[in-house]
Amino acid sequence: MAFKRLLISELTLSRLYGATKRRIADIPHILAWYGSNLLSNANKEKLLQFRNRHVGQRCFILGNGPSLSKMDLGLLNNEVTFGLNRVYLLFEQMQFMPTYYVSINELVLEQFSSDIQALPMPKFLNWNCRSHFDAEDAETSFLRLSLSVTDGFTADITQSLDSGGTVTFVALQIAFFMGFSDVILIGVDHSFTDSGTPNAIEIRRTNTDENHFHPNYFPKGFKWQLPDLLRSEIAYEKARTVFEENNRRIIDATVNGKCPVFEKADFYSLF
Repeated sequence: MAFKRLLISELTLSRLYGATKRRIADIPHILAWYGSNLLSNANKEKLLQFRNRHVGQRCFILGNGPSLSKMDLGLLNNEVTFGLNRVYLLFEQMQFMPTYYVSINELVLEQFSSDIQALPMPKFLNWNCRSHFDAEDAETSFLRLSLSVTDGFTADITQSLDSGGTVTFVALQIAFFMGFSDVILIGVDHSFTDSGTPNAIEIRRTNTDENHFHPNYFPKGFKWQLPDLLRSEIAYEKARTVFEENNRRIIDATVNGKCPVFEKADFYSLF
């Protein structure tokens, strides 16, 4: 199961070296998370404030796919929403701000930290990137991401989480922790124009980013990572199972979305 999603050609020495290097670099962050220090304790207290905050309600998770820019997002004005990564590039078009913000990708958090720090809503960020942000900001909480070989769904976000290779999977775990009964995905196109080795760090060479909802999502010259769609599907299956076991639902209302895991719905029929 651990290597079900990997091709032999992808198990290169450079990739194995990178994985080992990341785990060594992660040791201080592990010690800081589990240590009894003021920041770690205060952060967990912040996270606990969100437990079951929205029991029985529905929410929308806004993915980063191109389809998002082609939707009437104004319909979400009175809904509980999660915005991900560079969602703020759509604020003018949306004419509202998401209720919550989530970003765990280190390249996003490092390259766009000033943009993210300025966001006024509650933010859930990667613990390992905490040095880039004001940890005393009342609206900023940090999530600890594990580097396990396989991904599991965690119902308690005060514990270590698996990323499933996508911030959407992390947002699903947060939504479950908050008690939402129905979680609706939009903008989860699950389809990318670029191809290559999953998780490989690339430099944007083209002037236009065709993989996301905004042409400057990752501008030319900026670093980004190719997705691991199969890993995401395996993680999504686990999320769906946990939600259904608890009589809750994940609905995929992405316009022309390619993800095969979740129950589908027409976005406009939901209103």
